Amino acid sequence: MGRSTFSGYDVVKVLVNAGDFEYRRAAGDHAQLAYDHPTNPDDRRRVTVPLHDELSTGTLRDIADDAGAKDFEAFCEWVDRNR
Repeated sequence: MGRSTFSGYDVVKVLVNAGDFEYRRAAGDHAQLAYDHPTNPDDRRRVTVPLHDELSTGTLRDIADDAGAKDFEAFCEWVDRNR
């Protein structure tokens, strides 16, 4: 299994650079990201990522779910590879 502890900054960087998410804004210490599928207008995702030094596993699972990941372990490996 890939590493399952990441900072919020790591996750935001990977989602924006490798996951085609758009950085919309920061609200306090949370980044808000958006993804709109280029050909399917029904596939819109919104993800809020706390900009903490380390994200808990539960928070990371919620982010993976919101980002559309089907497999949490594969999501962690993908984030780890693309940091």
